[in-house]
Amino acid sequence: MRRNVRVEPKITGGESVGLADVVWDNARRAPDAVQFRRPDPDARSWPHPSGDPSVVTCRRFRDDVLAVARGLVAAGLTPGSRVALMSRTRYEWTLVDYAVWTIGAVTVPVYDTSSAEQLAWILADSGAVACVVELADHAALLADVRHGLPELRQVWQIDSGDLIRLAEQGRAVDDEAVERRRAAVSGTDLATIVYTSGTTGRPKGCVLTHRNIHLDVGNAVEELPELFNRTASTVLFLPLAHAFARMIQVGMVQTRATMVHSPSARGVLKQLRQYRPTFVLAVPRVFERAYNTARQQAAARHRGWLFDVADQVAVRYSRALDMPPGPGTGLRLLRSLLDVLVYRKLRAAFGGRCRVAVVGGAHLGERLGHFFRGAGLTILEGYGLTETSPALAVNRPSAMRVGTVGRPLPGVELAVADGGEILVRSAVVFRGYWNNPAATSETFTADGWLRTGDLGSLDDDGYLRITGRTKEIMVTAEGKNITPAPVEDRIRAHPLISQSMLIGDGKPYVAALVTIDPQAWSRWRDAHGHPRASVAELRDDPALRDEIQTAIDQANHSVSHAEAIKTFRILPDDFTEANGELTPTLKIRREVVQRHRAADIATLYRGH
Repeated sequence: MRRNVRVEPKITGGESVGLADVVWDNARRAPDAVQFRRPDPDARSWPHPSGDPSVVTCRRFRDDVLAVARGLVAAGLTPGSRVALMSRTRYEWTLVDYAVWTIGAVTVPVYDTSSAEQLAWILADSGAVACVVELADHAALLADVRHGLPELRQVWQIDSGDLIRLAEQGRAVDDEAVERRRAAVSGTDLATIVYTSGTTGRPKGCVLTHRNIHLDVGNAVEELPELFNRTASTVLFLPLAHAFARMIQVGMVQTRATMVHSPSARGVLKQLRQYRPTFVLAVPRVFERAYNTARQQAAARHRGWLFDVADQVAVRYSRALDMPPGPGTGLRLLRSLLDVLVYRKLRAAFGGRCRVAVVGGAHLGERLGHFFRGAGLTILEGYGLTETSPALAVNRPSAMRVGTVGRPLPGVELAVADGGEILVRSAVVFRGYWNNPAATSETFTADGWLRTGDLGSLDDDGYLRITGRTKEIMVTAEGKNITPAPVEDRIRAHPLISQSMLIGDGKPYVAALVTIDPQAWSRWRDAHGHPRASVAELRDDPALRDEIQTAIDQANHSVSHAEAIKTFRILPDDFTEANGELTPTLKIRREVVQRHRAADIATLYRGH
């Protein structure tokens, strides 16, 4: 018996909508509104007009999109042509994306960290006829595999000035030709093929139309005015190849909010302080590290006791917000005092103006969600899939349930099947996988529901809670079914731990692999008299194991004895995207980890 909840759409239609139309609408309605701010703009990548080169108004963005679109037409791209785009998050990424949409072509995003094999597969499978890359390293990577890509005719490198030359080539194309192309785009036309980062197997290309994305973003904009409004701003540092970041891009353009592109998370703190965004978008690890860094800095100043008090008060305050009549006078006064002493400094790391953040890509621990809300930074946890354009559900600031991913967005119907799998019906659901009818058929039920592959539950008010993945359920040798994600989240909350992964499928008991956070490690080893030691040298050190055991013990409190972790192994190095053990969205590739760490796993079961 399925349990389901449906929310009526606020935005409907979209059959005649092209995603680039709003660029022209904005230029007409508010030509001088600031659409983007460009940190360190590079004239070699894209020319500087007169005036402030770091400011892109709606009029200038329209002119830039038009210039690149004319170049694409001059280069022979036709409606439906696939154009791959491999770049870090920067202004030119968004510029190319909208130019491709303007002429009715199809953007195929590629993570800038992709391997040669992944790049070759995506370009070959999509049938890309052109590719825009950012750096010389990307161009070299593509050159190594180009012999196997007979359909690829054009390659443009952003930082070598190729976009400028493309725009110059487009001067031979008149504006009316581009306008005819734009006017011919309909909502049912293909807008993008987004390849899933893939925790298992080869990436699959999700086919999304202009209407899919238009309806998803439009209904999200209606539901989240705190994020999407004309005075809003954000610094976007997630890769735009990620469907979640792409949605934010479209929402910011649609509402004429201001966006700053940041090429990596490493330099983002400076930009957050400089641009002081009203909201940020990040994966859970960003907030985990912000919390752990603040805690460690307080301890280094001999104020660890104060942070512990602030931690407890923030969580109490947030929990009280969910229980009428709300926080009492004493708790409010104590929180106000701690806001001056602790919370304000924590928020300053996000620029000082940010009161709302959006987290995606993985689950944020419930306690951490309460802490940040109590500290004055409300983290809206949401849920979605690349296959659903991508957003399906989100917590609203005025209607939150920490620990859930909120209620469905307007226009979305969610159900939970008997086995716990989350099912979806909506106009935002994708058309299918590119060149893969078998996978498309498998992902839909006989009556048209999309199988998400995620496990969850719906409460009486329609709030969705994610409990794991169907493919990640472990069955121990004794036949006990275990969903690892909630326990792994609890372990990872410890400041010294970077990643954790449970082992136990077909095994006599549950064990854990644990990696150490590189930043926290330097502080820990100094404090314990090992200033030059590596994790590999100390992973069997009793003091270090005692520290990790505390995290294991706390996680074990949340499960039954049969599900409890009996032993663990500290790994000598972290899971990373570079070694193939994490996806670009920082999800663990379990099969890869099990293959790479087979010797460590064998140690956990030696003698059994």
